[in-house]
Amino acid sequence: MNRKLKLEELNRISAEEFKQAEKTPLIVVLDNVRSLHNVGAVFRTSDAFLVEAVYLCGITSTPPNAEMHKTALGAEYTVEWKYFERTIDAVNVLKDKNYQVFSIEQAEGSTPLTDLKLDNSKKYAVIFGNEVRGVQQEVINASDACVELPQFGTKHSLNVSVTAGIVIWEFAKNL
Repeated sequence: MNRKLKLEELNRISAEEFKQAEKTPLIVVLDNVRSLHNVGAVFRTSDAFLVEAVYLCGITSTPPNAEMHKTALGAEYTVEWKYFERTIDAVNVLKDKNYQVFSIEQAEGSTPLTDLKLDNSKKYAVIFGNEVRGVQQEVINASDACVELPQFGTKHSLNVSVTAGIVIWEFAKNL
C-alpha cells in the first residue's frame, strides 16, 4: 500500500526559488477568458510546469483577485504575468521576440497536439480563447499555426483550463 505524502515531503521550491529557476520556454496567452476560476487554474498549472509567463488579454482579469486566488492558490504571485488590452498586441510582441505562436483552436488545417513536433532551441507561446467564442479569428490569422486536441466523444470542446493543462504538460514534457 502506498502512503500519501505530506506537504512537507513534496520538496517543492519556494516562491523565491521559483523566480530564479530556469523556466520552460513557453508563454501562455489567455484571449478574453472570462472565468476567474479558469484563469486561476491556468496560473496554477503554469507554476507547476515552470512556465515563463502568462499574458492576460482583453476581458481576462488580472491579479490580485480573491476569486482567482481560490484556484491559483498563490501561483498568481509566483508566475510572471502581463496584461494586454488587445490579444493581437501580445501576439505581435511575442513574434518580435521570436516566439513561435500557436493558437489552440479547432480550425482548418490545425495540427493535432499528438502530431506536434517541438524544437528545444525555440521559444513558444500558446493562446487559449474565450470559453464560448474561442480564439479570435484575427489572433488565429496572426499565429504561426493552430494546434487542436483530438477528441472522440460527443462534446465539441473541453474546458479552457483543462485544455491548458493538457497543452502545457505536453510542451513541458517535450521541451
